[in-house]
Amino acid sequence: MPISRSTQPAKATMLPPGVYTPVISLYKATSEQDLDLEAMYAHCQHLVRAGQHGLVYQGTNGEAVLLSREEKVAVLQTARRAVTDLGLPEYPIVAGISGQSTRESIQLANDAGGAGASFGLLLPPSFWAKNVTEEALLGFYRDVADASPLPIVIYNFPGVTSGVDLNSDDITALAAHPNIVAVKLTCGNVGKAIRLTSKFAPAQFSVYGGSSDFLVPTLEGGGVGCVTGMGNVFPRATAKVYDLWVAGRRDEAKALQDVVANAEWACKKSLALTKFAAGHFLGKRIGAQAEAFWPRKPYLPPGEKMRDWTVDVMGILEEEENALPLRDFGVKANGVR
Repeated sequence: MPISRSTQPAKATMLPPGVYTPVISLYKATSEQDLDLEAMYAHCQHLVRAGQHGLVYQGTNGEAVLLSREEKVAVLQTARRAVTDLGLPEYPIVAGISGQSTRESIQLANDAGGAGASFGLLLPPSFWAKNVTEEALLGFYRDVADASPLPIVIYNFPGVTSGVDLNSDDITALAAHPNIVAVKLTCGNVGKAIRLTSKFAPAQFSVYGGSSDFLVPTLEGGGVGCVTGMGNVFPRATAKVYDLWVAGRRDEAKALQDVVANAEWACKKSLALTKFAAGHFLGKRIGAQAEAFWPRKPYLPPGEKMRDWTVDVMGILEEEENALPLRDFGVKANGVR
């Protein structure tokens, strides 16, 4: 018996397909760990030149809950300036707009739109999780989507929302909203992804994996890309998996996927390891000091044992990454042609 596919119209504005980096926040070595916007500008340009198809700011990797409202605006303005300076003023920038209340999330959506973001990424509320009923959950997303100047991407990550987990029925219901355009499944539930892609064409509602270690299965199942912390460390190689697959070079994509999946294991351990790895493998290239990649306190950088383990696990992708070229836009990047 065939699956009943949605007949809803295509959305007016869709998140472009591809691989997106949830960009880390970088800090100065000051007592209050002020944002290092200069380093974030350089990091942003490197990610774009490395072939990332879009960037996400103020997600989990961006330590959104540790940033003030004013800092979030400053980061987004810096990112939009960085891509515009590369000659890409329309480059997709997704902003985390997750608040614990409907009111706060709408405020953050308005801030993000004014600062140059293209889309809003929205976690479910999780304060007093047992009271996040289905009615409250669906109402939250619909109310924010009604008021947001930005198209909304649902962000499902029960690991950071006290176990609140949108199921495929919840997401299917929300996909009918004209301003809810996609979902990022950091829950890693491939079955959920298949149920959604069986109902919706990408132009109606797009499905993204929440990491690059199952990017090929996501694409094979009808998804359109992923959002992966690995992009902070090896942006060229992670984007290349998608590019190979889209070009029809499926065997090469699968071979690279295997290496990416093994390297990404370190990112799954903790954000501190992702940030350390970005500093180790990429920091010198963008002119940033090691301290820039430390988590914001009270969270601490990893100890020596885990740093060594991370370099060993992720180092398998270093040669592949360095062999891939950076894109040349013919304009100044980080002050150098």
